[in-house]
Amino acid sequence: MLKFHWRLLQGGETGSASRAAMALRPETARPDIAAQLAFCRLAEDLGFTGLLVDIGAAKPDPIVLASALGLGSRTIEFIIACRSGLQSPAVFAQQINTLSALSDGRVSLNVVAGHSPAEQRFYGDFLDHEERYARTAEFLAICEAFWRHDKPVNYRGRYYAVENGELGSTFVSQRRHRPELLIAGGSAPARELAIAHGDCWMRLPEPPAALEAASRPVLAAGKTVGLRHAIIGARTRAEALEIAYGLREGADRTTPDRQLEGNFIARSDSTSFKAMYQVAETTEWLTPVLWTGLVQSHGAPAIALVGSADEIAAALIDFKHAGTSQFILSGWPKAQSMQFFGEEVLPRVRRLEQRLAVA
Repeated sequence: MLKFHWRLLQGGETGSASRAAMALRPETARPDIAAQLAFCRLAEDLGFTGLLVDIGAAKPDPIVLASALGLGSRTIEFIIACRSGLQSPAVFAQQINTLSALSDGRVSLNVVAGHSPAEQRFYGDFLDHEERYARTAEFLAICEAFWRHDKPVNYRGRYYAVENGELGSTFVSQRRHRPELLIAGGSAPARELAIAHGDCWMRLPEPPAALEAASRPVLAAGKTVGLRHAIIGARTRAEALEIAYGLREGADRTTPDRQLEGNFIARSDSTSFKAMYQVAETTEWLTPVLWTGLVQSHGAPAIALVGSADEIAAALIDFKHAGTSQFILSGWPKAQSMQFFGEEVLPRVRRLEQRLAVA
């Protein structure tokens, strides 16, 4: 069956604020434990597998935040966004092992190379896009050695060296010896990293035929493919379109949102973010339900499936036929859109999957 995750609610988040606008709010950088725990419990009740805990200078540390939320939740998995270069792989493995013990193994990783050179530099990371992926391969190789319980761990590469490494902590899970690794990015280096070290290539969507072609090497290597995007759904397509166009008009009226996102894209070296932004400049609908209308104001992951619950469910099954097996989703407002998806779309997806299984 398809696996569905949602983006965790951020501190002070309400309504339809863009990623760039949220980054300017001081509340975004602070945990909002009561609201976020309620969000976790709602996600559990609705049948979601995991919640993405973002990383970035404008947000709380994802490992610390997930540790607090793990103690107050039951079944939801925390997908920790992480970047190599911000800490040593040994320390990182130790932290993730500790988090797994606190949360009964409800931990996976969204491995990102970083998309803002300026932000990477004030963390002390001065590598370019290609080198960040090369370094991440070394980072994951060392983490994997610790998770395999190699004793001692010895590694000498271009970016990292470990000598006679041993950790007392281990990854605690009844299902696997390490966290599931979702490798994010649409570039060739991201795809190769997923094949070499990951479990899932997590990328932005495109029409199913193009997605299927791009995914073949990953699937042939025995890995999976996931998509990150938004959902704008309603009882009818007309109502969903009204919501979608209202979100865009609101962004157009708050021109700083669009300017902030445009400035971010201009400074970013993310291959997939830049490509999606360029597509959105010329093409509004990539398929009858895949809409780019919020990309230029809300960011590349705001590419959205727009329509009724039946239309969105059918589109997700089309992505499944193209090789996709899991999704990290979001919407506006976040809790309400997650509830619509869980109550209206998810049951339809499961019924379609059952029909496919017996066909």
